[in-house]
This record gives sequence, structure tokens and C-alpha cells, in this order.
Amino acid sequence: MRTRTIGTGVAKRQVSSICLGAMMFGTTIDEATSFAILDRFVEAGGTFIDTADAYSFWAPGGRGGESEALLGRWLADRRPGVVVASKLGARPTVPGTGLETAEGLSAAAVRQAAAGIRERLGVETIDLLYTHIEDRTVGLEETVSALADLVDAGEAGILGVSNHATWRLERARVAAADAGRAGCEVLQYRYSYLQPRHDVPVPEAGHVHATPELLDYARVHDLPVLVYSPLISGGYTRPDKPLSQAYDHPGTASRLEALDEVAKETGATRNQVVLAWLQGLDQPVIPLVGASSVGQLDEVLEGADLELSTDQRARMDAAR
Repeated sequence: MRTRTIGTGVAKRQVSSICLGAMMFGTTIDEATSFAILDRFVEAGGTFIDTADAYSFWAPGGRGGESEALLGRWLADRRPGVVVASKLGARPTVPGTGLETAEGLSAAAVRQAAAGIRERLGVETIDLLYTHIEDRTVGLEETVSALADLVDAGEAGILGVSNHATWRLERARVAAADAGRAGCEVLQYRYSYLQPRHDVPVPEAGHVHATPELLDYARVHDLPVLVYSPLISGGYTRPDKPLSQAYDHPGTASRLEALDEVAKETGATRNQVVLAWLQGLDQPVIPLVGASSVGQLDEVLEGADLELSTDQRARMDAAR
């Protein structure tokens, strides 16, 4: 599997070009299946795993932290040398509620959430720590300082931002740079080959799609972008997972036609071609892919090193 570089300085790490999403591990995906998926990923050369302290509070019986706790048990048994990323800020503080009671990004909340993540994962240092959602009730400088304190204390390695407006991302990075402190070096947003209308929200609460402006910002500043929902939750291949209204525009049909042409030429599946297209963009993009079975993961792994020709990419890019 190909690799990417994340972070700078002493925290810099080499990771696999595919990141495994562990969102439903420990809730809707049982422990035995989760362990089998994780083992298969590592066996195939995967070294990058993503979770969050909010995963998965919406699942039956979930309160958040279940995915991290499962990963902690898996890590304790194997210690496979993987990089584990987690996120804080979105976990509900009241059982049975949602983002309306999210823990937020105050200094106290950041310290408490990070301590919980470290305990559940069973690690001294969180390899990569994102702020999961925005908290506009707290000044950016307070959050930036609290996160940098974690880096200074050795409790976090690399810092990242997920689902923030580009202008707030820029202000946070400037605040960290002006203070001479650790700041955001990795981004995480929703993105795929099919592009939604930006005037129609996607139905998944909290999802923020990477805009051209965000991607341009990341390119200029050489910030790796983890892209979640790259396969649109089965929307490319499963009749029972229709695309949402946000994708109901002429460009979708045009892009699907180009996608099918390339899939036929390469002998790959739609999903594999989408992942190849993402990995071949002119900036460091890392698809974050979830799997509920080893079979689903194998489809991803079998196409992990697929490379598209210049002509194939040009045709896919030109479809509008």
C-alpha cells in the first residue's frame, strides 16, 4: 500500500494512503468482526486508523467512546505500530441527546476529553488529535492554546481540524503561529468524486463537505486532507443506498457515466476507481474508508494501488 506523510518535525509520521474508519466498531459492528477487519487491514499494510470520542453515541445503547475502547483492547493485545487518530468536541454530555449538548472546545473540555481518549485507547500520546466540530461559543485562541498544551505535555502528537469553516481554520492556524505554538497540520472533511450541490445540505448531521476553497487552502499550505464518506455510504454501488437530494443535478449523471467507462477499462469496481481518483489528486488526499465486514474491506484493499492513466483522469475530471 502506498504511503503519505502527515505532520512535521518530531511528530511527523508515515501512514498508509488509505485510512480505516472505526466509527461503528464496538456498537453496530461487534468486537470479533471489528478485530477481524483491523487485523486484515494491518496485514495488507494499513497503518492509519480513525476514530472519535463521539463514536457512536447515536447507536442503540451508545454514549460515545465505544469505538475508542474497542481500539484500546485491540491495541493492547497486538501493538501493531499503527497511527491512531481521534477527535474531540462532539461527544454529548447528556446521555440520550445529540450535538446540542456536545462537550465543546473550551480549555477545560479539551483537557477532559483528551484524558478520556488517552485512557480508552490505552496510550500516553494521541498520535493525531482533531477538533471534531466548531464551537463558536469559545474563542479560537482558547482552543488553540489548550490543544498546544496537550502537544507540549506529550499527550498529543499532531493536531488537526475537522468540519470547520475555512476562514476559522485560517484564523486558528494564524493564532497558533503568532503564539509560536503547535497548530493544525491535518484536515478532515467530507469529499468524493461525485459533487453535491452546496445549496442543499447532505442529510448526515454534522457533515461538512470540502469546498474548492478549502481544498485550495490545503494545497497552498501542503495540508493533508482526510476525506470521509468517499464512497457515499454505498451510494455508488448499492440500490438500497440511493444518493441524497444534494446529488440530484445533471453533473451526477455525467460523472457516473465517466466513472463507469473507466471502471470497464480497468476491470475495477466503481468504488475502487473512486478511491484511485482521490489518491491521484494533485494534493495529499487520504480516503477514510469504513467497512462492516472483511469482505467489504477486501474490495478496498484490492484497489488500493490502482492508478488511473492521464487520459482516464482527464475524462473523469472533465465530466460536469
